[in-house]
Amino acid sequence: MVRVIFDKKFQHIISKIKDSSVQNSIKNKVAKIIENPEIGKPMRHTRRGTREVYAGSFRLSYRYSKEEDLVEFLEFYHKDEQ
Repeated sequence: MVRVIFDKKFQHIISKIKDSSVQNSIKNKVAKIIENPEIGKPMRHTRRGTREVYAGSFRLSYRYSKEEDLVEFLEFYHKDEQ
């Protein structure tokens, strides 16, 4: 089973979200990532080593280490903030 870590920045951002549809979208994406960690798009250049999944107009960024069997959720942001 994959170990899961939530970064403090990720937790802070998620705690501020009041829209229930966005909250449900995040929960669904997190569950899908835990089920299949390689589902996200691998990032390049300065974001190398991380992956992203789309949640509407938002992006959920995470790091997956196959060797450690670990998923670390890093950030949740709007696509225009990239």
